[in-house]
Amino acid sequence: MNALVAALVTWAVASWLCGTWLGHDAGWGLFSLGIIVTLLIWRRRLDRLARWVRDADAAPPHLKGIWADILTPVYRERRRNQRAIGQLKRQARGIVLAAEALPDGAITLDDDRRVAWCNQTASRHLGLNPVSDRGHSIFNIVRAPEFTRYARQSQWSGPLTLHLAQNGRTTTLLVQLAPYGLNHLLMVTRDVTQLENLETMRRDFVANVSHELRTPLTVLAGFVETLKEPSARAFTDNRRAHYLDLMNEQTDRMQAIVADLLTLSTLESSPPDDGAPVDMGRIATEALAQARVLSAGQHVFEERIDPDLKILGSAHELASAALNLLTNAVRYTPPGGTIRVAWGRAAGGGAYYSVHDTGIGIAAHHIPRLTERFYRVDRGRSRASGGTGLGLAITKHVAMRHDANLAIQSEPNVGSVFTLEFPATRLVAGEPDDSVMETPGKAPKI
Repeated sequence: MNALVAALVTWAVASWLCGTWLGHDAGWGLFSLGIIVTLLIWRRRLDRLARWVRDADAAPPHLKGIWADILTPVYRERRRNQRAIGQLKRQARGIVLAAEALPDGAITLDDDRRVAWCNQTASRHLGLNPVSDRGHSIFNIVRAPEFTRYARQSQWSGPLTLHLAQNGRTTTLLVQLAPYGLNHLLMVTRDVTQLENLETMRRDFVANVSHELRTPLTVLAGFVETLKEPSARAFTDNRRAHYLDLMNEQTDRMQAIVADLLTLSTLESSPPDDGAPVDMGRIATEALAQARVLSAGQHVFEERIDPDLKILGSAHELASAALNLLTNAVRYTPPGGTIRVAWGRAAGGGAYYSVHDTGIGIAAHHIPRLTERFYRVDRGRSRASGGTGLGLAITKHVAMRHDANLAIQSEPNVGSVFTLEFPATRLVAGEPDDSVMETPGKAPKI
């Protein structure tokens, strides 16, 4: 302000001197011109200051005098605000990154239940597009009546279990809403599909175990009651021996179920062995010999076994898997059918053990569930054949513990091919072998 006053005083003195020399009118004219020039200069500086205030990223103008006095505190305050805003932005980015890393889905909704933001997990859970769905009502995205009723409540004591069909599969989500801020909502989603499937399998397992054990126990109880009757004293030795044989069959069945359950428990709970060289050719040959005994001459057996090909693993587990596949082939192939066993190198560099039969075959919709515990395509036929319903479940676990894959191909009334496919990393290092056997494909007609 002092600079402005000094400039005006200086200009007034100069104008008075000029008026003294050139006349009164010239002095007033020069004085007016000076005021106008001064005001224009001030206006220009004021415009520069206004532009800087409007543009937060612009450099501050270089001003002096009163303008510097005005600009300096404003500039300092702006710098403080910019630092504070920068810190808030970094914190906000950190919060967003943390929310993106959450294993659960997170969605923020405004007071009209419109989507404000969502993380990638929520996008996968609900099929949300984080950009195009922003500002859209959540009820237009999740079209489930039970969700609409849940979301329109004023309070939420617990989560909602929501079943959604997406891409041909059903997903089970736990959805929880929580208020925050001014009438805003945080929506959290958690995918519990696998947990629900495991719970279903657990319930089925308990029910199946109870059913599988109840049948032989009921038969045993019936025979015991029969033998306790006074009339049993009149039974002939042959009849009594027949009853005892039937009772022994039921106890053998229960022992087989318990043994297979213990085997499954061991496979699931114990770590895999580091792996010792296993003579898989010998295991395949021994399993084939046992299958011939079980067949009692009713089937034709063919074999293609590489006696020199060894694999890293557990001999006991691999023998169990090999025998399970052969036993199933014998049980479900009618008399006169053919069973082929192969062990050798695969074209992809690994190895495979396959059992191919010309049995009754399996419908395609049953194949994905064959390795479930106690799953039976035909319960009556399976039980009559003497199986426990656990053989393929055991075989699958053995395959997993050996980094292998259990491939199943079948066609009703044509036959089935069960193949254990081992990776090349499981083969015992040795001399290169060019003898590659053809990996079996779809069960051919024989």
